Amino acid sequence: MAEQALGKKTWAFAAGHIPLTSTGHEPTFTSHDKIAILNTSAQDADITITIFYEDEGPVEDHVLCVKARRIRKIRFNDLIDPLPLPLDKPFGFIVQSSVAVVVQFSRMDTRSRSAAVFCVTPFHASA
Repeated sequence: MAEQALGKKTWAFAAGHIPLTSTGHEPTFTSHDKIAILNTSAQDADITITIFYEDEGPVEDHVLCVKARRIRKIRFNDLIDPLPLPLDKPFGFIVQSSVAVVVQFSRMDTRSRSAAVFCVTPFHASA
C-alpha cells in the first residue's frame, strides 16, 4: 500500500518563546521550543524557517532538509545560522517546505524546579 503524502507546504505558529532560565541537567531539562517535521512523501523536503519578532524584522534562511519518509526534530535553541534566537524574547515562525509535511510544535519550560510545563500542537488529517 502506498503512503499518502500528508500535511501542507506552509505552516505558521505565533507563540514561540524560549525561557532564559532552566532547572535540571542539560541538555535534557533545558527549556526549549521544538518542532517535529514528518515527511511522508517519496521526495526529500527542503525546509526554510522564517522567524518573526515584535520589535524587529524577520530572520530568514534557517534552511534544513527532512529526508523522504522520515521525521526530523529541531530545537529552536539549536538554530544558529544565520542568527541564533535570543532567549526570553517572544517570536513566531513560518515553516515552508518544497513538499507537503506535517509540523508539530512543542515547548518544554523547566524554569520552576517543582513543575515543568510541556505542551504540543496536534495535527488532524482528514480522511
